[in-house]
Amino acid sequence: MAPPDTPIRELRLKDAKQALEEDKYDCTACRLTGSAAFVGLGVYSYYTGMRNLRKQEQVIMNSTTKYKMGSRKLGIATISASLVGVGVYRLFN
Repeated sequence: MAPPDTPIRELRLKDAKQALEEDKYDCTACRLTGSAAFVGLGVYSYYTGMRNLRKQEQVIMNSTTKYKMGSRKLGIATISASLVGVGVYRLFN
């Protein structure tokens, strides 16, 4: 028990620091689940994004926008690769 003159804020700060130190590492199941979720989301976003681009290719090519198929594919690939990267990072860190 803390001395009676110890401020409550200081006690809460010590408790929070202790809780963070004790909960430093995740369990294996948590890492696998989180990693699988991010990798799955990355694969899903790539698959559905490219599928939708193929469906809309004629509309995109006939539009007046400067963002044609190449830049859109690059955007989808970048987002998907980032999500997969976060999943791999989550698995090992």
